[in-house]
Amino acid sequence: MATKPTTPPPLQGPTAKEKKYDRQLRLWAASGQQALEDAHILLLNSSPGVVGVETLKNLILPGIGNYTIIDEEDVAEEDLGINFFLTDESLGKPRANETCKYLTELNPDVNGYPVRKSIHNFLENPNALDRYSLILFVASLTQSSKDLDRVTQHCLQNSIPLFYIHSIGLFSHFSVQLPDAFPIVDTHPDPVSTQDLRLLQPWSELQDFMKTKTSDLDALSDHEHGHVPYLILLLHFLEEWKSSHNGKPPSEYREKKEFKTLIESGARRNNPEGGEENFDEAAAAVLKSLNKPSLPSGLADIFAEATRRKAQADSANFWLVATAIQMFHADFDALPLPGALPDMKAQSHDYIQLQNIYKTKARRDMEEITKRIRAMEMVLQRATPVESKEIEAFCKGAAFVKLIRGRQLLFDVNTVPTDRAKALCEKLQDEDSSLPVYIAFLAYDAMCTDHLSSQAQQQQTEDPQQQQRRHDLSLGSLNTHADTVVTKLLAGAADAEDGIDDAHDQKAEIMARVEPILEELVRADGAELHNISALTGGMVAQEVIKVITKQYIPIDNTCVFDGIASKTGVFRI
Repeated sequence: MATKPTTPPPLQGPTAKEKKYDRQLRLWAASGQQALEDAHILLLNSSPGVVGVETLKNLILPGIGNYTIIDEEDVAEEDLGINFFLTDESLGKPRANETCKYLTELNPDVNGYPVRKSIHNFLENPNALDRYSLILFVASLTQSSKDLDRVTQHCLQNSIPLFYIHSIGLFSHFSVQLPDAFPIVDTHPDPVSTQDLRLLQPWSELQDFMKTKTSDLDALSDHEHGHVPYLILLLHFLEEWKSSHNGKPPSEYREKKEFKTLIESGARRNNPEGGEENFDEAAAAVLKSLNKPSLPSGLADIFAEATRRKAQADSANFWLVATAIQMFHADFDALPLPGALPDMKAQSHDYIQLQNIYKTKARRDMEEITKRIRAMEMVLQRATPVESKEIEAFCKGAAFVKLIRGRQLLFDVNTVPTDRAKALCEKLQDEDSSLPVYIAFLAYDAMCTDHLSSQAQQQQTEDPQQQQRRHDLSLGSLNTHADTVVTKLLAGAADAEDGIDDAHDQKAEIMARVEPILEELVRADGAELHNISALTGGMVAQEVIKVITKQYIPIDNTCVFDGIASKTGVFRI
């Protein structure tokens, strides 16, 4: 009896979620998307805070899990002109509720929670900040320095990333406070730079394959000769070179040039192309592929930190894997092989076989590292083992793992180390530097702390002439605070090793570049321009996503935007 033909099961198409987030999944994959959805962002807002709202907009669209807005104010007339997430019907209603309502419409999968409280009252609960994975603090005219200090210290003690954001007139800046040691495994380096062919440390399977393909190279047909993979050619000619150079590979530039000529001499020229592409590839790869592998400085820093920390039962998985890779490097004088191969001229079966050789070696290296991790887990009696996919990701990108040393946000120049003060002063001497924008914001924060709160209360009782006098006084006060900031920086720079001598002349030059920025901050009178805040919010959201997903490399640690010159600057403060 004939059997009935069966219909094959339908192919599983992408899920609704994969369709919705298709493009961004290509950037940070499912692991990054899950990290976003697990996050809960807190926005502390005591001003119109459009820059904070615009930041949230750019986090809600890609699917941040939860966000909370702290804002005690009702919607005022001036809010309607700059906050695009309010309508005329919002007037007089709680600003947090109205903003949250329209933000959530962007992505129904995101949960938004408005809280109508002042930042000070919100922080009276000692556990108020415990549930949040990242905090956005938008600077305002009336912010309390004590509240800011409390948030800063909480984030430091609990390893919570903090973003401090300023946007006034045509200028903006934001600073990032990361934990003391913030590791990033998936830095997404340039694919070309990640190639590790290990030609100077070939293993037996690779050597055997090379000998098989080149045992009688001259006897190969033109087609076969022109399709020998270039890395096999490099290994073959390396053997020939070492036989006449005391077993040593070419190391100096002159030797590599000679080695390149040796490879080119092996190409057949009596063909229609006048040469062979695989030999051209081999010659082009000499300078970048024949370098003795060295431990990258970033990874050396991670190894040193792992040694200092010593793996504990409650250590993060990252430090356990880092310790295992450090052991592997000590044993084999090499990092685990990534296992990826570049494109090359080759026959399909040869390329697949070569690919399998590299992948097998990469898996073997990973198994060696996994054994070390499992042994440590047993000794430390860890309840949850490190997942294999986490070990694999670290092994593949070990040479490019980044450890960012977070720094506490700077609000007082007295806390700047002398060497850092010197570096900042040297940057301030550059006429094209955007650092004067940051100096101006430091001065503005100091002035707000000292004067603006009390002056804002008096503004309603003043006539226009008094308001003009207050405005002039504010500009004079802002200049005074800026002068103090620059003076303290120069004093710190002078105390540094090989410190600066011409502090007086430098001060005049620096203040001349800072003063036009101060004038714009006073002219804006604390108000935001929507286009500047929208652009800044996009930049902040980009860095927030890097921090949450722990992919790509976030700025370290301050970014300023000059809307007049239309340029940005990034500085480590």
